[in-house]
Amino acid sequence: MNMKFSLLIAHYNNWNYFERCYASINKQSFQDFEIVIVDDYSTDDSYEKLLTLAQNDSRIHLVQNEKNKKVGFTKRRCVELAKGEICGFLDPDDELLPQAIEEAVAKYNNEKIITTYSKIKLINEGSTEIGDFTLTQKIKNDQKYFFNINFEVAHFFTFRKDIYELTEGINPSLTSAVDQDLYLKLYEKGDFYFINSFQYLYRIHDKGVSQDKSKKLKLNSNWHQVLLDTCKRRKINMLYGKPINEIDNLPRYIYTKENTFFKKLMRKLR
Repeated sequence: MNMKFSLLIAHYNNWNYFERCYASINKQSFQDFEIVIVDDYSTDDSYEKLLTLAQNDSRIHLVQNEKNKKVGFTKRRCVELAKGEICGFLDPDDELLPQAIEEAVAKYNNEKIITTYSKIKLINEGSTEIGDFTLTQKIKNDQKYFFNINFEVAHFFTFRKDIYELTEGINPSLTSAVDQDLYLKLYEKGDFYFINSFQYLYRIHDKGVSQDKSKKLKLNSNWHQVLLDTCKRRKINMLYGKPINEIDNLPRYIYTKENTFFKKLMRKLR
């Protein structure tokens, strides 16, 4: 099956890392793809450098937001601009392993599969591998109470655009937890496929959203909103015997309930 792939990049002030990201894109074994880059009104010289890059690479479709709109709006716009049947997000400070796109696209020969995700290597600022992200694993499909609370689903995440368009789309008001919003909305529409190999290199550095302590409070607030919206879509009014509207921190509440000794044992026995 010959399907066009759209690699989606939401960019903001990230040129130094993006150079390495772009180098990993050029090493892909599968090359029939476009690169959609939406720059969120960078305040350094990143956008000018991206313009030069785009002039020399016909695969790149580069646009810039009229003002800084944050990551939810920017990632949503990436999908809206994509022309491929299959899309996949790559953060500008991360990298792909050479077989990533090829392995993902091949799985869509099965029409039941609407998304793929894979294993992740962790790298440092200099792109040296420093370990594995150990939480990613195969999940069961069609489970009403699956919330990805343990980050079983993560990068390299790819999806069918036509199925995405059956959802409300990424919440443009989110400034974090955007990927979780995308995963949970798509989970309600069809089968996820876990590719049990490493495809993605996730960079650990001080400016990363998940490592920036000053952004932790906002991240938790956004994650709570994503989970609340998920419960409303799925018509879940109670969780573990407690009304949803009485839970002020859904990430912490669900994580605590999901990670009792009994729950952990049951997951191991699956």
